[in-house]
This record gives sequence, structure tokens and C-alpha cells, in this order.
Amino acid sequence: MSKIPVYFMPGLAASSSIFERIKLDETIFETHLLEWEIPKQKESLSDYAFRISEKIKDENPVLIGVSFGGILVQEISKHIKTRKVIVISSVKSNLEFPRRMKIGKKTKAYKLIPMQLILNVEKLAKFSFGEKVNKRIKLYEKFLSVRDLGYLQWAVESVILWERDKIDENVVHIHGDKDDVFPIKYIDKCIIVKGGSHIMILNKYKWLNENLPSIILE
Repeated sequence: MSKIPVYFMPGLAASSSIFERIKLDETIFETHLLEWEIPKQKESLSDYAFRISEKIKDENPVLIGVSFGGILVQEISKHIKTRKVIVISSVKSNLEFPRRMKIGKKTKAYKLIPMQLILNVEKLAKFSFGEKVNKRIKLYEKFLSVRDLGYLQWAVESVILWERDKIDENVVHIHGDKDDVFPIKYIDKCIIVKGGSHIMILNKYKWLNENLPSIILE
């Protein structure tokens, strides 16, 4: 029996190494790791998704995306036939955005985000945010793979201006009840992971390893 191809897409600016602790049974699943590429000038999210979809060589794959990667795999699924689309710590439409993101879209406040500071993790770490945030900064530094200003500006704008306003009922959504980027109160119909934060792909990997196989196969 042929194995089920599973493609993983990391979150914004992150490398596929965020999936290093995710282990699927190799007799059943064949895993592939996708990476972010630098967008072309004024490239739409749909065109970018098509470009990434060309790297998927298997028919009817399972697509799994984290955060912005979850938005991207939903866009990829418009271009190819998929067995299943699973999003983790993400959203299924712009209706699930928190209020601050909706306000950011209206006011264009996202254009004021200091992208250079975000890219310069070392400089960011010099500010004292407290132990919890500094731990996250260290994690961010470890898994940050795309240190390109143009990519970051494109990515933030692509999230904020995402046009999908209807939820695809076929998308499987896994979400933590402690997610501070996409709070659970705005999320409709999802599999809830208790204690899961926005980075639960890193610290709730045991839950994911136990449950992903059955979620993929059901």
C-alpha cells in the first residue's frame, strides 16, 4: 500500500525545523517539509501559493500549516487536489481575526510595525520583557529562517489583508485555548488543545504526535 504524503508548512518567517519533534509512523505516512521563499515584487498571496504548490509532487497530499502557514496551505488547496487540509494555531477566514487585526486593516496600522526590529532578534532581546517573553525570543531566534525585510512586510500585509470571509468546512483546525495571537474566543469549530499556546507545535508535540495520525486518517 502506498504511503500518505503529508506536507508541512511552518509559520511566518520560521523554518521547517519547527516540526523536528513531530514524528509520524513512516510505514503509513511520507512527510515532506516546505520552506518559505522570498516573494516576487507585488506578488499576490494566491500567486505565491501557486508557486509553492509546484513543489508538491504527490497527488492528493495532506497539507498541514502552522499560523500563517495555515493560511498559505488553504490558498495552496485552491490550486491542487488535496486529501486533507489541517491548520494549527491559525485561522480559517478573516472572520476569526482578533479585533486588533481588524482595526489594523482599517487604519493600515500594520504598516507602522518596526520590521527591522523584528528581524534583529539580538537587539530585541536587549529589552527586558521578563523571563517568559525572553524565552520566546530565544525560540524565535532559533527557528527564524527568513531574515528578509521584503518578505516580512509582504507576509504581514498578506495576513492582515487576507480576503477569505467564508470558512471551508473541510479544513480541520487544531487550536490551543491559550493562543495569544489568535485567541480561542474568535475561533469557530476547532479541536481544542488544553494549555496550547501559539507555539504549541513546539511544546505540545506529544499531543500532536498522539493525535495527528487519527486526525489525518479519519
